[in-house]
Amino acid sequence: MMGLIRLVIVAYSIWMGMGLSMNKYDVTCPNVESIVAKVVRNATSRDKTVPATLLRMHFHDCFIRGCDGSILLESGGGNKAERDAPPNRSLHAFYVIEAAKRAVEAACPALVSCADILAFAARDAVVLSGGPRWEVPKGRKDGRTSKSSETSSLPSPLFNASQLAKAFALRGLSLQDAVALIGAHTLGFAHCSSFEKRIRSFNSTHDVDPTLRPSYAAALRGACPLKNKAPNAGVAMDPSSTTFDINHYRLIINRQALFASDQSLLSAPQTKPLIYKFARSKKAFHTAFAKSMIKMSSLNGGHEIRKDCRFVN
Repeated sequence: MMGLIRLVIVAYSIWMGMGLSMNKYDVTCPNVESIVAKVVRNATSRDKTVPATLLRMHFHDCFIRGCDGSILLESGGGNKAERDAPPNRSLHAFYVIEAAKRAVEAACPALVSCADILAFAARDAVVLSGGPRWEVPKGRKDGRTSKSSETSSLPSPLFNASQLAKAFALRGLSLQDAVALIGAHTLGFAHCSSFEKRIRSFNSTHDVDPTLRPSYAAALRGACPLKNKAPNAGVAMDPSSTTFDINHYRLIINRQALFASDQSLLSAPQTKPLIYKFARSKKAFHTAFAKSMIKMSSLNGGHEIRKDCRFVN
């Protein structure tokens, strides 16, 4: 309990400045979090990949215009929305957020934003996978703009540590936050396209990225046919890809991280000690992850409470 209180205090100046509150729905919709948790739990019981995609959905939402639910809007009227952009095409659990929204609306009409529901669902996804629980600041508003073209600002899996630092800094996040948040890569699946450059024709000197363990690179080449031969091919992010654990950091140390961006953090002097720290201590990782999630999820620039998460009012 004391650890959770400290996390709240650390993030206090951030979410208060964004107009968020821990007790936003205590009177008006006291059961909102349990309603969302039940929907996420039921979906996960049917599909173990749901937590990974909900967590990724929340990240991708927050990194564009702040956590405003813009990733939930459907394309239409000549506009291609974020959810239909290449980085988001593999997200498949929009139905979970839509179901949670319907359940919340039945209990508390026009009070809880889709952005808040997505933030709750991402937290619940982590908890259901064995990760930490944190109190989610509440009171986000939903955005009215969603553009596929803006997803180009998402951090690339090919970034180096310096590029990651710049991408996170633009969102008020530190490189230390980046190290904690990439721990989410312990969950889920990656398409070959996100790391193919590392295993074939890497540069003029090396066919394979030299930071990748050769035996692992060979296994990845076997799992990933030549480009465009199997567009949906891919591999699990780590062998325990449905469990929120510290294995991802151990894979980085063993030169078996799928993404070059994650592997680059082992060579940066300011982040290498954290990689080793989190690889040794689940408690240290969970504490840092929860703190950085509160910080990231408190970014918000929305304007309304959507009636339907797929469309603006």
